[in-house]
Amino acid sequence: MNSPGASELVVVGHFNGPWGVQGWVRVFSHTRPPTAIFDYRPWRVGDRELVVEDWRKAGPRLVARLRGIDTPEAAAALGRSEIRVARSSLPESGVGEYYWHDLIGLDVVNLDEHRYGRVAALLETGAHDVLDVRGDAHGQVLIPFVIDEFVRRVDLDAGRIVVDWPLDWLEDDA
Repeated sequence: MNSPGASELVVVGHFNGPWGVQGWVRVFSHTRPPTAIFDYRPWRVGDRELVVEDWRKAGPRLVARLRGIDTPEAAAALGRSEIRVARSSLPESGVGEYYWHDLIGLDVVNLDEHRYGRVAALLETGAHDVLDVRGDAHGQVLIPFVIDEFVRRVDLDAGRIVVDWPLDWLEDDA
């Protein structure tokens, strides 16, 4: 598996509709903390580059004013578009830390080298993140992303994750 290139675009959030009458837009952030989305610029939306002129918290939500978006109609036209940034604008991950987008597509095998499939997504559950693994033999397998307990090794260069998840933990189809 190729490791992601510096020029790769990464989804960091999406728009969530207009806010107010001056063209501000609600922003849903995938970053931690959520306000970190405003540290990564410029934003790419489709083939457009958008410049954040101002942002703030409005109650529980994040809102932004974007250059050239100055009416509620223009803000609404953004719909729920994904906000992407160049991977090179993100900080390097530390040892034992991974960006979710680096894990998507990795093969998942257990300690006995049984292949469950590939990571299709990660789910944030509150207690811990969960790998959503999809494969032909088992369909969907959900494995808690808990390092040293269920996830034994993440090898980005080899394109695989080794898990302590025995086959007998899967539900019987019978």
